[in-house]
Amino acid sequence: MTLKKYIIDSKMFEYDRHYRECQQSNQPFIKARINPINGNYYVQIDMMPCDYEFTIDGEKQLKKLFDDEVLFLKSYPKTSFNGSSINKELSWFDGVLPDRLVSFCEKLYDISQNYHS
Repeated sequence: MTLKKYIIDSKMFEYDRHYRECQQSNQPFIKARINPINGNYYVQIDMMPCDYEFTIDGEKQLKKLFDDEVLFLKSYPKTSFNGSSINKELSWFDGVLPDRLVSFCEKLYDISQNYHS
């Protein structure tokens, strides 16, 4: 069985199991949870399960991804962007639309694989 790149809307024990699998496979832990108030997603990438972190260029790529998403959200009616944070170990974005979630998570994973030290 291959390790999933990310986990979406799961029960707490599934998040725990996936986190441990990420540790064993030296992969980042990416999870997405729906915000029941607005239906958008809170997405987090945790680099602590792996033995690497984002490079400066990786952080710039994350910022570009997050900025692009905010720009899109500004043009989309009835969205709710609730903030974001970027650092070498733990980054998050609150406000991803459901129809953009898989693409967003895939991009996060790709950045983690291409821009780490």
